Amino acid sequence: MDDRASWDDYFMAIARQVATRATCDRKHVGAVIVRERTILSTGYNGSVRGLEHCDEVGHMMEAGHCVRTIHAEANAIIQAARNGVAIGGADIYITASPCWQCFKMIANAGIQRIIFGEFYRDARIYEVAKTLGIELLQLKTGEEPSIEEKLPAE
Repeated sequence: MDDRASWDDYFMAIARQVATRATCDRKHVGAVIVRERTILSTGYNGSVRGLEHCDEVGHMMEAGHCVRTIHAEANAIIQAARNGVAIGGADIYITASPCWQCFKMIANAGIQRIIFGEFYRDARIYEVAKTLGIELLQLKTGEEPSIEEKLPAE
């Protein structure tokens, strides 16, 4: 019997570790972009490079959302671009499902599979992912071994 973590569990655990670097205490989110079981890029939610972080100066709130930070998914995509790393056809592991804006960036970046932990906020991603042929999976973890569920339920 193989006691090793599945690849999905392994990369999600890394995303959870990446989330510990987040600098907005309203929500810590981590993202890991992977292709062929190789990490291409990581990102967490935090301020624009060189600017103060929420945990240093507080939140910049608009319509109930902190806009000081860049989301984890966007930061992972930006980090790949800064380093000249192609991410088309990759998977992204995110500790929370992407917001609508991040979902659109992920889709346009050519990422083919989105694996997320907790559901966060925007159900539009389900229908649009199906239309675009992007696989959208929620990786549930708990006391039992993790179970992957394809969303939405068919």
